[in-house]
Amino acid sequence: MCPSIILAGRLALLKIRRVSNPHPSHKAVPFARELADHGDRAAVITTGGALSYRELAARVAETVQRLGSERRLVLLAGANTVDALVIYLAALAGGHPLLLVPHDRPESTRSLIDIYDPDIVASPDGALDERRQVSAHTLHPDLALLLSTSGSTGSPKLVRLSHENLQANAVAIAGYLGIHDGDRAATTLPMSYCYGLSVINSHLLRGAGLILTELSVTDTGLWELFHKARGTTFAGVPYTFDLLDRAGFADMHLPHLRYVTQAGGRLPADRVTRYAALGRRRGWDLIVMYGQTEATARMAYLPPDLAASHPHAVGIPVPGGSFRLEPLPDWPGPDTGELVYSGPNVMLGYAEGPSCLALGRTVGELRTGDVARLNSAGLYEVVGRRNRFVKVYGLRIDPQRVEAALARHGLTSCCTGDDEGLVVAVTGDVDARHARRLAASECGLPARAVVVHVLAELPRLGTGKPDYEAVRRLARPEPVSVTDLCRLYAEILDRSDVTADSSFVSLGGDSLSYVEMSLRLEEALGFLPADWPTRRIRDLRPPSGRPRWRTVETGIMLRAAGIVLVVGSHIGIFTIRGGAHLLLAVAGYNFARFHLTSAGRRERRRHVLGALTRIAVPSVAWLVLMAPLTADYHLSDALLLDSALGRNSNYWFVEVIVYILLAMIAWLSVPGLDRAERRFSFGFAFGFLLLGLVARFDLLGFRSLLDLPSAIVAFWMFPLGWAAAKARTRWQRLLVTAAAVTTVPGYFGSGELVRETLIISGLALLIWLPTLPSPGLLNRLIGPVAAGSLYIYLVHWQVYPLVEGHSQLLALLASLAVGVAYAALATKIMRRCQTVLRTTPTARTWAPPCRPFSWAGAMECSRLNLATARNRDGPYRRERDHRGRSRR
Repeated sequence: MCPSIILAGRLALLKIRRVSNPHPSHKAVPFARELADHGDRAAVITTGGALSYRELAARVAETVQRLGSERRLVLLAGANTVDALVIYLAALAGGHPLLLVPHDRPESTRSLIDIYDPDIVASPDGALDERRQVSAHTLHPDLALLLSTSGSTGSPKLVRLSHENLQANAVAIAGYLGIHDGDRAATTLPMSYCYGLSVINSHLLRGAGLILTELSVTDTGLWELFHKARGTTFAGVPYTFDLLDRAGFADMHLPHLRYVTQAGGRLPADRVTRYAALGRRRGWDLIVMYGQTEATARMAYLPPDLAASHPHAVGIPVPGGSFRLEPLPDWPGPDTGELVYSGPNVMLGYAEGPSCLALGRTVGELRTGDVARLNSAGLYEVVGRRNRFVKVYGLRIDPQRVEAALARHGLTSCCTGDDEGLVVAVTGDVDARHARRLAASECGLPARAVVVHVLAELPRLGTGKPDYEAVRRLARPEPVSVTDLCRLYAEILDRSDVTADSSFVSLGGDSLSYVEMSLRLEEALGFLPADWPTRRIRDLRPPSGRPRWRTVETGIMLRAAGIVLVVGSHIGIFTIRGGAHLLLAVAGYNFARFHLTSAGRRERRRHVLGALTRIAVPSVAWLVLMAPLTADYHLSDALLLDSALGRNSNYWFVEVIVYILLAMIAWLSVPGLDRAERRFSFGFAFGFLLLGLVARFDLLGFRSLLDLPSAIVAFWMFPLGWAAAKARTRWQRLLVTAAAVTTVPGYFGSGELVRETLIISGLALLIWLPTLPSPGLLNRLIGPVAAGSLYIYLVHWQVYPLVEGHSQLLALLASLAVGVAYAALATKIMRRCQTVLRTTPTARTWAPPCRPFSWAGAMECSRLNLATARNRDGPYRRERDHRGRSRR
């Protein structure tokens, strides 16, 4: 390289360093001044591109000059944006004390501006409102950062942190996490939260990359960016892990993920164990940590190899720190007391107002307020709290402050809570919703995290003091016992061998029982984790938080809606066609999610044969019973042969499902095809779709030559749903969506825009939204309708003509009711037959399984949910990938 170019580069680097440190007399945080030392490595990665450390250092140096040579108090509304990050680093590099506040809390920001009167107010877009050239405050030379204590946003009480605090904690975290310059951390937590800020500091210290984003962990865009940027880590509070469960994190393919950190409140021990096990299987570590804002974020961490064996522990002190246990009279016992922390990351002290900004160190060690014990393994465990503070969603809340706020509005209250939320008891003629909004607003929590009970009088102890435990019990319903859950499984699955270690999958749960099992469990637990079918019964726990809305699988919702549209359109209540074709796509979706998750080829084939039996036998029986009453029916109708003989039939939907299942049994009998489907699940499904499109577009001319009926031609809807279920990546989902958008229009002829829109919209929901929010009452209504949708289709032809003369709405309800009742009867009879077959030795080898009626009997194509199918496919894929990596 030309020497002059090298010299120019070195001079530019020296200029950046000189500009970023214009005032050597000002103390600064070293990692903020040394950004340029990391050269051209990627510092920040966003959806808009990347910024190198050299480029970041240049922008920081420019902002340092904008902030000026005089030390001034800067208030920054922090956000996970490049401009906000630059201002943050410029303040640390230039020696300007920074008051960091959330960007999405304008009322709190205005309150702090009024109290602390900052000299400069900075916005997340990089704008600087310079209110004066010389500071109005006396600023201690060690003061670097002011943060709100968890839960006290908007309160004048702030934590004063020094330059040494920030540097020391970043060094400690980077050390025990082993952060290196190849790491890429996603900013899954706010910059204004000490935990989120510690992720930024520790990675910038080591020259690692930041995947800077404001997206939630439930947003697929975050994971696409994380995957593209080769993300290695992200951080979460307990609520983050609730969201990860809902987002299907366990099934995500994140090949570069090294570790996941957790802090901001106690993560339940069973969740620690589960995520630690998931990490072991996927090749990453779960690192549980413990900290407070007063300690610049972290005080302890749990080595990942101990997470499974000691899930209750917070671990050992961070490098450079130490703990001691202060004995407490109320907590007798060996090795138990208030946890007191010492280290270079302990705050200077609190600030109660502007005059405190001139203070130096007023705190030597940190009394955490947590009661802890040292266990036999040398690990610290937090066993309680000395004061009444509670931690919700990572925010530390003072219940007394909530009581005081409600008192200002004339409400007498008693407030307490736990890691799941706040519980408030109020007295008098009070609107509970109004009190809930006031309490939530005061402490910065979402309203769903606050439960308010209006009582005649507050519960009190014999001493007259408030009985906080009694208040806490108001929001703690009697938990569902493992025995109750075992009994529920035994009832629905008709099994006598259910134990606490059983799971839905291990007990042979199938599509018939899935609808009722999922809805009944969600009703009992409040919310179902995505992987509930593979979890042991003993591991099912009510969720943290109190969700207002429950969820329902999109496939279940579409089945209920589709059959109502079919029957209603036939009766003439409305004319919204397309429901049957949508049901056919849902059947394909369910087939892929349930019947193709079995481990062995024979088991797969047996499951499909069982499904075929449960559809064909009740259908033929119904048509045989109805033949004497209806002159239009022939033997071919009863035997479901009309479509095969080239005749259109009212029962084409039932016939095409039967034909498809027969075809599925045929290809499952070929070992090579079975292996191909396992190895290339999406490609295999898409290949079936292409075969179906040959008939749909009549590419070979057979359709006109053979005069194929609509039932045969409609086959392509089934693999369209199948491909939707197997689409794993964003591009695969886009491909299936494009297939639906391009192939559905024109299939029904002209003037069918509503029908085409209905089918495309339903498919889009299946592809992109596996679950939908739904109140519990609606779940109870759609459950039996969805489970009995095929039987409703079967019987409604004979039911509604008898009633529609009186009322079309009554005809619709009667059709649904008779279909549900017939499904229940058919399932009961088949179950008894199955019991007889099981007791006959010669029949045991071929008898297909028949599970009990789910709600009202079930259509063949109820499915295991998205996460379950992925979980069961997972081991095969991982084994193959592992072998592939070994060969390489």
